[in-house]
Amino acid sequence: MSNKERYILPSLSEGRKRSRNEKDVIYGASSALDALSDVGIGKKYYIRTYGCQANVRDGETLAGMLEMMGYEKTDNEREADVLIFNTCAVRQAAEERVFGEIGSLKKFRMDNPDKIICMCGCMPQEEVVVERILNQYPQVDLVFGTHNIYRFPELLKQVLEERQRVIEVISEEGRVFEDLPVRRSTQGKAFVNIMYGCDKFCTYCIVPYTRGTERSRKIEDILKEVKSLQEKDYKEVILLGQNVNAYGKDLGMEDGFTDLLIACAETGIERIRFYTSHPRDYSISTIEAMKKYPNIMKSLHLPVQSGNNEILKRMNRGYTRERYFELFDDMKERIPEITFTTDLIVGFPGETEEEFLDTLSLVDHCQFDMAYSFVYSPRSGTPAANMQDDVSAEEKKDRLFRLNEKLAKYANEKNQAYVGKLVKVLCEGSSKKNKDVYTGYSEENKLVNFTGPKGLENQIVEVEITEAHSFSLDGKALV
Repeated sequence: MSNKERYILPSLSEGRKRSRNEKDVIYGASSALDALSDVGIGKKYYIRTYGCQANVRDGETLAGMLEMMGYEKTDNEREADVLIFNTCAVRQAAEERVFGEIGSLKKFRMDNPDKIICMCGCMPQEEVVVERILNQYPQVDLVFGTHNIYRFPELLKQVLEERQRVIEVISEEGRVFEDLPVRRSTQGKAFVNIMYGCDKFCTYCIVPYTRGTERSRKIEDILKEVKSLQEKDYKEVILLGQNVNAYGKDLGMEDGFTDLLIACAETGIERIRFYTSHPRDYSISTIEAMKKYPNIMKSLHLPVQSGNNEILKRMNRGYTRERYFELFDDMKERIPEITFTTDLIVGFPGETEEEFLDTLSLVDHCQFDMAYSFVYSPRSGTPAANMQDDVSAEEKKDRLFRLNEKLAKYANEKNQAYVGKLVKVLCEGSSKKNKDVYTGYSEENKLVNFTGPKGLENQIVEVEITEAHSFSLDGKALV
């Protein structure tokens, strides 16, 4: 690269000032790529994605744009002409892993000056991350954020033609771009964004700053995508949003998410799931829709984060332990077979042993099918980062161990009840651990590894469960 560089840097303080002005919807965005269709001919790309389903979906868009430019996918980062690190900013450990992997490519980049290394996703929306790249990682050629992903082809072309380092991270809200190309990462199921951003501003969470405030796609555009996937023989769609229950509020819809869920169900696509729900916005009408339509899967991810009211208040979660119980119990009464997963944080600033015990008792009440549990990780720029982090690392580790023991106990008990039963599994292909075994998820969102004849990929298969573990089931296909 030359010494020429162009920077547009992020600002979390600007992120806090975002307004609710009406957002533009841009159609036909892929047509702008026609002029770039030969840029990557004869070249390869590699994308490494970290974090949530929203990042996975962004990675699919990046892959789609690269392939429209003529690039071919490779699973070997060392043979790629363009390497992309599509990052997550939720936890510090994830960020350090990214920096470690990019750091390991320094010599490789020096030996291969024509290779292009890019960083995108949530991490670049943080000033401290971009500053670190500027000071310590000269091998990174292109940095862009979550709001200008549509600009990636133009930015990449600029790096290639002008041989300059480009950092373009805008902090204003991204517009909604429809019709961007996509290369789906799976064939049987597909992620469908229904909205972007979050308005909740939980004190520990960086997402409202990195992803912006809530912007909903129009319902007709979502349904168009769902119907297109159905026509291509996709069996399952997963509706994505940082808080799907808030869908449509910015568009003036009174019960937007339930309306959308029903409309998707009435397309007739075989399976519908959604992530992620927030207890503060949950509507009973959504549960009634899940109960009414058999193609809406009876599984729900409902993050609780803590079982203590004082901690929930300091987290700015907007509900109490009692309210969560009320929601949980009502849903179980309406749909007894519903399965629940959740998120839990231990060691939040100021958390006492007694407050942690409230989390354990909440787990005893809910007996989740599965949970994602984490030690609190301070994120620069969030309110919680300014709180006194007075829980020792040793105590955090001990609490996480005790929590995970209890979670595994209930998960195992839930799964043991499936032994001898028949479940319907969407076969995603061979297991990574054993090519002779298929893997997929049941309607209840249980991970199932099973044996069967060849040719079951991307089909919904009836499987008899023969063995259960804490976080997966084993079985055999009845075909």
